[in-house]
Amino acid sequence: MRVLVTGGAGFIGSALCRHLVGELGVGVVNVDKLTYAANLASLAPIADDPLYTFVRADICDPVAMADVFRRYEPDGVIHLAAESHVDRSIGSPGAFLQTNIMGTATLLEAVRAYQDRLGAEKRAAFRFLHVSTDEVFGTLGPSGLFHEASPYDPSSPYSASKAASDHLVRAWQRTYGLPALISNCSNNYGPYHFPEKLIPLVILNAIEGAPIRVYGDGSNVRDWLHVEDHARALFLALTRGSPGESYNIGGRNERANLEVVQSICAILDQRRGGKPHAELIEFVADRPGHDQRYAIDPTKAEAELGWQAAESFDSGIERTVDWYLDRRDWWEPIRSGVYRGQRLGLLEGAP
Repeated sequence: MRVLVTGGAGFIGSALCRHLVGELGVGVVNVDKLTYAANLASLAPIADDPLYTFVRADICDPVAMADVFRRYEPDGVIHLAAESHVDRSIGSPGAFLQTNIMGTATLLEAVRAYQDRLGAEKRAAFRFLHVSTDEVFGTLGPSGLFHEASPYDPSSPYSASKAASDHLVRAWQRTYGLPALISNCSNNYGPYHFPEKLIPLVILNAIEGAPIRVYGDGSNVRDWLHVEDHARALFLALTRGSPGESYNIGGRNERANLEVVQSICAILDQRRGGKPHAELIEFVADRPGHDQRYAIDPTKAEAELGWQAAESFDSGIERTVDWYLDRRDWWEPIRSGVYRGQRLGLLEGAP
């Protein structure tokens, strides 16, 4: 089997590629544009494996996408390529609209043309999995969970662009019969995570003794999913899921942002000693349009795909902190060049 993974040099994409090639022995063609958050060093464990192929290309380029399908003839696609950081979408929404919406449309058309050329057996087995986010559903109150039928109510340019791409996938499935599925996941964390997101940013700031900025009062709640659990779920969705269906993938690990930060500080206190790392915490102005709570009900994925998250938040966050303590070789080049930990997503004139 050969799977085309878009965005395979990103955080979730690289975890998926490592899982497919290194653990399952599945062939992978990784198509990635290599934007700022992509990192080929995250693929070093499989880079020389004959099952793995890397193609540098932009999903917005129809000629390049057609060539990829012609050359590699994949048995399925897992589409992860996207601009994904909410804070960056607030300041620069255009890139999110281009990649997440137009890129997905370009890819869908390439898949449609490819599928039309397939023989009956391969056409019947082919699947397209579009990987999306729980942020398309907007915010929850203090109770309740997101289900597959939850109404869409995106709050940021990022989540609006992902909602639009979800709608495109459903339209191509219904109009053209594309054998497409959608997954909506909760917040991922784990190794090889570009340090603009909450958990890796807090870990690295704490390691370096820099301020740990918490938006608002830190009461915003997220459901945390270890990236390796997510990678397992994605392959099961591709191979066991039903076209036209969507699957919510969550870790059943709700935590307030401040609680996450305090957990990281406590682990680092145990590992490193010295002054309490929590003394670095400072509360700053909240992010515009900051959703209060996300929480996913993964019952359908558990029942229909035979998947379950293996990592609790407590075990997963310890593993993650230890990985960043051990892997300065991976993150120090990022902190010294591409992204130094500065705050993103402030509107003009905001403090």
